[in-house]
Amino acid sequence: MDLWSKKVPGIIALTLSCWCAAMAGGDVCRSPLVSNLPPPSFRSSSQLSGSHGPGFAKLNRREGAGGWSPRSSDRYQWLEVDLGGRTQITAVATQGRYGSSDWLTAYLLMFSDTGHNWKQHRQEDNIGAFAGNSNADSVVQHKLRHPVIARYVRLFPLDWNPHGRIGLRLETYGCPYDSDVVSFDGHSSFLYRWSPRPRQATRTSISLKFKTLRNSGTLLRAEGRSEHSLTLELEKGKLLVVLRKGAGSSSPDGRHRLVSLGSLLDDQHWHRVAVEHHGDHLNLTVDGSTAWVQIPPGFTLWDHDQMSVGGDRGLAARGAVGSDGNFCGCLENVRYNGVNLVDLARQSDQRVTVKGNVTFSCVEPVFVAMTFTGPQSFLRLPRATGGPPPAPPGVAVALQFRTWNRAGLLLTFDLPSGGGGAVWLYLSKAALRLRVHKPGRAPLELSAGSALNDGQWHSAALVSRRGHLSVAVDGDEGSAAGRASPSFDVTAAQLFFGGCPAEGSGHECSNPFDAFQGCVRLLTVDDQRVDPIEVQRRLIGSYGHLQIDVCGIIDRCSPNHCEHGGGCSQSWTTFHCNCSGSSYGGATCHTSIYEQSCEAYKHRGNTSGYYYIDVDGSGPIGPQLIYCDMTEDETWTVIQHNNTELTRVRPSAGRAPHAARFAYASGDGQLAAVIGQSEHCEQELTYRCRRSRLLHAPDGSALSWWAGGPGEGRRQTHWGGAAPGSRQCACGRQGSCVEPHHGCNCDADRTEWANDSGLLTHKETLPVRSLVLGDVQRPGSEGAYRVGPLRCHGDKSVWNAAFFDQETSYLHFPTFHGELSADISFLFKTTSSSGVFLENLGIKDFIRIELSSPTEVLFSFDVGNGPLAVGVSAGFPLDDGRWHRVRAERNVKEASLRLDGLPAATQDAPADGHVHLQLNSQLFIGGTASRQRGFRGCIRALRLNGATVDLEARARITPGVEAGCPGHCSSYGPLCQNRGRCVEGTGRFSCDCGPSAYTGAFCDREVSATLKSGTSVSYALDQRAANGPNGSDGAPPSSPGAENISLSFRTNQSPALLLYVASHRGEYLALLLNKHDKLEVRYRLDGSKSAETLHSKVRNLANGHLHTVTISRLADAVSLQIDQNSKEDFNLTTGVEFSGIRLLVLGRVHDSGALDPEMARLASLGFAGCLSAVLFNSVSPLKAALLHPDTSPVTVTGPLVQSICGSTSTNPHAAEPTHHQSGQSGSVEAGRPVVNAVRGDSALIGGLITLAIFVTASALAATARFLHRRQGTCPGRDIKTVKPEDGPELPLGGQTCSHNGPSENQKEYFI
Repeated sequence: MDLWSKKVPGIIALTLSCWCAAMAGGDVCRSPLVSNLPPPSFRSSSQLSGSHGPGFAKLNRREGAGGWSPRSSDRYQWLEVDLGGRTQITAVATQGRYGSSDWLTAYLLMFSDTGHNWKQHRQEDNIGAFAGNSNADSVVQHKLRHPVIARYVRLFPLDWNPHGRIGLRLETYGCPYDSDVVSFDGHSSFLYRWSPRPRQATRTSISLKFKTLRNSGTLLRAEGRSEHSLTLELEKGKLLVVLRKGAGSSSPDGRHRLVSLGSLLDDQHWHRVAVEHHGDHLNLTVDGSTAWVQIPPGFTLWDHDQMSVGGDRGLAARGAVGSDGNFCGCLENVRYNGVNLVDLARQSDQRVTVKGNVTFSCVEPVFVAMTFTGPQSFLRLPRATGGPPPAPPGVAVALQFRTWNRAGLLLTFDLPSGGGGAVWLYLSKAALRLRVHKPGRAPLELSAGSALNDGQWHSAALVSRRGHLSVAVDGDEGSAAGRASPSFDVTAAQLFFGGCPAEGSGHECSNPFDAFQGCVRLLTVDDQRVDPIEVQRRLIGSYGHLQIDVCGIIDRCSPNHCEHGGGCSQSWTTFHCNCSGSSYGGATCHTSIYEQSCEAYKHRGNTSGYYYIDVDGSGPIGPQLIYCDMTEDETWTVIQHNNTELTRVRPSAGRAPHAARFAYASGDGQLAAVIGQSEHCEQELTYRCRRSRLLHAPDGSALSWWAGGPGEGRRQTHWGGAAPGSRQCACGRQGSCVEPHHGCNCDADRTEWANDSGLLTHKETLPVRSLVLGDVQRPGSEGAYRVGPLRCHGDKSVWNAAFFDQETSYLHFPTFHGELSADISFLFKTTSSSGVFLENLGIKDFIRIELSSPTEVLFSFDVGNGPLAVGVSAGFPLDDGRWHRVRAERNVKEASLRLDGLPAATQDAPADGHVHLQLNSQLFIGGTASRQRGFRGCIRALRLNGATVDLEARARITPGVEAGCPGHCSSYGPLCQNRGRCVEGTGRFSCDCGPSAYTGAFCDREVSATLKSGTSVSYALDQRAANGPNGSDGAPPSSPGAENISLSFRTNQSPALLLYVASHRGEYLALLLNKHDKLEVRYRLDGSKSAETLHSKVRNLANGHLHTVTISRLADAVSLQIDQNSKEDFNLTTGVEFSGIRLLVLGRVHDSGALDPEMARLASLGFAGCLSAVLFNSVSPLKAALLHPDTSPVTVTGPLVQSICGSTSTNPHAAEPTHHQSGQSGSVEAGRPVVNAVRGDSALIGGLITLAIFVTASALAATARFLHRRQGTCPGRDIKTVKPEDGPELPLGGQTCSHNGPSENQKEYFI
């Protein structure tokens, strides 16, 4: 993936491309078009005088008053030029009125073919306004980004010199335009037949231009001898490419909608279409937007020999079934593989058959639309708009409208009878509603239609005649008030459309609803058509903030700026992205809501579990569920495949080798990213064999191999534990094979079970994709293989850091490309109060992130609309030498900045402003191009659009910058809980749980066990001291005058002994429950005196609930607390020194000879229940017994079952977007290969066999429960367990344990 730009490939990838160059090309099409036109070619909204007429508005001319000036200077004025025919226009230039202070500072340009239905021209980033002049004489010229084909040019002043008035001289540049045009009336078409028939083609091109007022219809259809066809159709204003299979197929199975593109294509403006077929894919381009799509199998070879243009009815001879309707409109320059079909039809070529009324010019009706642009827009019309005859009683209004808004007023008027009555016809929740309010009566509500904010044209009608009131949408009457209520007759004197005039205008109008924003056309009042041109000339009615003879609707969802499958919805002024279900967030669904690695989740304090990992952040690779195994030492990413079990292979008929393929839970892109960003990856590869050779036959030929690496993988001939290319197994590398002249144990071909296993650790060969075993068909051959999950640790991107020692130090990288959307994330730590983290400049645009003060981070940028900034004030110092996280995003909708866990700050993008961020300089990290205000401190984990920036590699070759950055525990030390210590590592941190009674990545997982009354766990403290410190279970107490004890227990037994500590001098400390279910602490710190007993007042402790006890002694002062009860304080009187401690016992005390009779009796009772998190000073005997039995002086007698009976620690640092699932894994019986029966080679597993296995297994399980029990993933070494006798088959226990997922371990130990 490109490190500097975000690309979103997929089945359909939408990209923006520029228009093709002008046909005449380059500067050739730059001739002046206006200077030689006669005066009748100019029109204007008004003129100040005869000498200020529009005919004088020619560039550099001084006739008349030296240019055009209207009667009044406002935004309703315009100047129009008729170029005499359709012309290609490439540039426009303006000048003020000669010798005056009259000039424009900003204006709009509109173009038309007919002098009606104007279309506003927009430059780059949808900007409509053009910059004008700064004086009356200078010429300001703008080259149009896309050449325009039009006959009429109209200029609308937006702003002008505040000390003068509107004044203008104008020139346009371009060249003549010639084309072949044809019109269809919806019932006509022409058919072109190739002669001779062409051969099948894998490359085809179709191009055309079209304009229409209908939102549906078939533009063309091509068909061949294979009876497969391609159709270009309009459907609701969008262009579809449809493939059909079979003659005349219209069934869902035979009709394949290949791709859809464009929107609002029924606007009666020209649209350019190109279809390019290349082998198995197709490109569809509509007005510069291109969609790439894969062609389904069976449609890739085209043998078109005839094409129907304007419809598909010409193919009826082959039984073709037409679409819902033929095309009604104009087509231009229809070319198929370079052949101009319109020109052939116009010349009556014999290969063309014309049907119906086909005209070789563009015949189009004139519909004058009006655009209500904003909340102040309105249109007022008097009731009688067409003169006599007088309007009949009641009222009848009809119109067509299109909008994106769910709400807005279409029509309102007051009832003339007085008393304040009014009528409102309006949109609410995308439905048409009518409300009639008459004083003294309940309001009348009528409704019709739904989903009317889809941008399509809809008709609406209101009729009130002879006591019948109705509303209708698209010809369907919704609801009506019947004739029985003549009081609901509605009449009006004047009508208001879209909204009401401003207060103080003298017109009675009230609007309790939102104003309408959208387009209106075909307005009729009392069955008489209203002419908007007369409204524009102020001949009838009045209006405000209204664009006449133009529909200015824009589809802001085409192209769709919502990324990663986000749904786009819109209003008239903006769009919104629905990111639900996309796994991404932000205004445009750009930023992943998940972390990029297991290591990143660990830094948030998360523990082992399943998490969604998005390896490339905002890039194209989606998130996938992955198991993160967070141990005390490493953070493992575990990726499963479809067969991680030990799978048996037995001889079968035939000589074919056994082959297996492995499908991973993650896609290829994610696998490659995980492997690439990890410091270490490994995968277990095991083969158990009997009379089955592995790698080499006696003649040296290869028998087995596996394939690994990207894609399908490359063939590998080494085995687990050996080096690539060695053609050996682990034993061959170590020199320990059963027969030294063989490189693998299995190659010895013995009748006894043998084993070749090891880890594959060379990342370029991972993961294992397939496996072939060649020696499994001989009689007596038997084997079993296992390919473990892919396991990786060490995220290089998380710890990739650079240290900037000086303000003038910086790193530079190639230009950052984030034109439409960009996200930047990193962590920093510093002791400086300010500095620039990142800067990239363009000619005018820029992007910068900086520490602007000790408590604020600022994100500033400019995309052509002027500098904008968004900042987050922390409210706490950021120069504290701790890591802080910054996440900045900028897209076409907004910019946002996040700092640590604080709420995001956002800045909306200007409406209809520039959206492309255009940078061209180098990207500076840690400084600026001016080498001022540089950053001093550390930056790490820098990602741009999800791609990691390798700071360390650049830092190693840059003076003043150091690779890496120490000091992680200052920020992540608090993650280590329960007395765990944070330990610095090279590019990582870990928690040392040695001083803690807990274990886990953050010392947050309790160590608990269930004890029976005969269980005893003895920890020899004197031996522990002699052996030296061991981080696994702590160190002996350091002061004889103090101790700290903590533990949790759950029991129903009383009396019971929880903890016993003894010294060499007969002193002891005992923690027990008495027969009254209360806690007692007995101290005997003076061997010559009796024990001193401290009684707690807390009752009912043997109730089977979990209780937590903490005891702290300093000299004679003892503090005791149970659960959340008040602390109890005691004072000892018999002694304060507890030295020479030799033994610590949990449960039954076997050596009780030195105890008094009562204490000896209690010691013999032991403890039956749960103990958890036992800690005596820094010694954790339970942890030592369960997790470190071979390195700790611990002895266990009786059953000891590791469990989760204690209180499960809740991680306070667990964060929001994590998803856990329970993993499952089971223990295996030692003695022979245990395989996945489903994946084994035997296919004869039936109900009887299943039942027999179930009964046998149940009986064995009931018996074995008393000898051995284990659930969960492979644990550490069991302590002093009874090892089952090896069976006659190969023992597999322990060495093939599976790291499949999270589970709780439960083990029993017997002596």
